[in-house]
Amino acid sequence: MRKLKFHEKKLLKKVNFLEWKKEGGQREALVMRRYHITGRDDYKKYSVLCGVVTKLVNILKQIDPKDPFRVEMTDRLLEKLRRLATVLVRLHFCESLKEAVTYIEQGHIRVGPDTVTDPAFLVTRPLEDFVTWVDTSKIRKNMLQYNERLDDYDLLN
Repeated sequence: MRKLKFHEKKLLKKVNFLEWKKEGGQREALVMRRYHITGRDDYKKYSVLCGVVTKLVNILKQIDPKDPFRVEMTDRLLEKLRRLATVLVRLHFCESLKEAVTYIEQGHIRVGPDTVTDPAFLVTRPLEDFVTWVDTSKIRKNMLQYNERLDDYDLLN
């Protein structure tokens, strides 16, 4: 690459490549890194979803606290979705979000009967009880062996 001329260097000083007005700037990168969101499309979906939830909460705040409609809508809102990776951390399947995303992408986690490989999978509160390890997972086998709960039948597989 050639050396930049004086006026080119001067122009580059005026441009901030980390923050673009249309893209959300540095905050977007920080949030994606913190919650280990791999795609920008997922980030945009979550930010829109957060905006909608924030608007709903502000509307619910304006209603009388004893109103049965407010109580019902608050309960419905609290039962809504969470990312599978955060559910795994809360249930102590792993220690960090990055580790949780890795386990999901490698196919070690199932929700109900289905194996999930998408870390952006959303789980409702009732489905949290059905988040488990896949039967053929080496991690599951090692945990059972460590806790001395490994059955002889499991050793055959």
